[in-house]
Amino acid sequence: MRVPHEVEGLLRELAPQVLAALLRRYGTFDTCEDAVQEALLAAAVQWPEQGVPDSPRSWLVTVASRRLVDQVRSEAARRRREDALALATPQSALLSHAADTAPAADLDDSLALLFLCCRPSLSAPSRIALTLRAVGGLTTAQIAAAFLVPEATMAQRISRAKQAVRAEGARLALPEGAEAAERLADVRHVLYLIFNEGYTASGGADLTVPELSAEAIRLTRLLHRLVPRDAETAGLLALMLLTDARRPARTSADGGLVPLAEQDRGRWDGRLLAEGLDLIGRTLPRGEAGPYQVQAAIAAVHAEAGRTEDTDWPQVLVLYELLERFGPNPVVTLNRAVAVAMVHGPDAGLDLVEALRADRRTARHHRVLATRAHLLELRGDREAAAQAYREAAARTAGAPERRHLAARARSLEAPA
Repeated sequence: MRVPHEVEGLLRELAPQVLAALLRRYGTFDTCEDAVQEALLAAAVQWPEQGVPDSPRSWLVTVASRRLVDQVRSEAARRRREDALALATPQSALLSHAADTAPAADLDDSLALLFLCCRPSLSAPSRIALTLRAVGGLTTAQIAAAFLVPEATMAQRISRAKQAVRAEGARLALPEGAEAAERLADVRHVLYLIFNEGYTASGGADLTVPELSAEAIRLTRLLHRLVPRDAETAGLLALMLLTDARRPARTSADGGLVPLAEQDRGRWDGRLLAEGLDLIGRTLPRGEAGPYQVQAAIAAVHAEAGRTEDTDWPQVLVLYELLERFGPNPVVTLNRAVAVAMVHGPDAGLDLVEALRADRRTARHHRVLATRAHLLELRGDREAAAQAYREAAARTAGAPERRHLAARARSLEAPA
């Protein structure tokens, strides 16, 4: 079944609003979420044929409420819960549109739902899966396909996450005080992980999973709209926009990886670049910068360079040095090594890479090996670079990156 794009987009937008409405009425996350998924499926089947109803959100709330009552009635072990539900909610209320709240409340509920799914007690994979399902409106099959795991495995992961939320007695409410800032950071981190997996898949035949990146951007736009004065949320959105703008130029006609230095910048998405540059330009002067703002600033420097050779590498280096102050991170160090090489020469960059190779946690990581190969190539050591590219290719899970690294090795082994 192929759902029209406009219907699918509407369902994803409404999914968190409908779930929040049911949670406020019935208060049981797992059963409410199951009911919403059934309502979304019913809409995906009926709306393309019968047309979108005048009040699609009310339609979904009504259908999901009916499904929820049906679930309760079908379980004898939950008879008491059914009685309580019947007393709390007259049958006539299920057909009413009174549950529809004002648009402003929908936005608040969506943010509360993001906080609910990104609970610190859940593992990062569980947070991601639950967020994509409950807030993003993706099906279990879609999430499983994006992360290259069997649907049954993803279903178990989501089920365990929902049970954990229920066991904690979590409520649909925004955290307050110091907890709010901490939990907001958790939400940003989950959205960042979703975007990164979509932009460079950790495995499989394709370099990117555009649906994941698009969903991360959509949810981050929502978050930014809800907390417009939070500079780090604005920085995260700017980073996603500026990074995703490169997507059209990141792959060749056969799906191969095209490195940043070799991309046709004329193919970058000008609309996303303009939006991202404007957003980070308005955000940075507002106060103390955070890591997402600094990463967005780095992406902005690359975006403003019409050609690779026009890149302001000294500025990039300063920004990476600033980024490292927020905490040790081998990925940041690796990127700083490239900037150091571009400013001070490949040997200086290789010194930083060798420090990472001395660390058992990162010594054999394919990105460390690939960066070392790149810097050896810049130095002119073709034989050592080819060997490093081959080693990096052997340790790369993603097929497009593996093909690119292997091709790089072959090109260096050919006569100069």
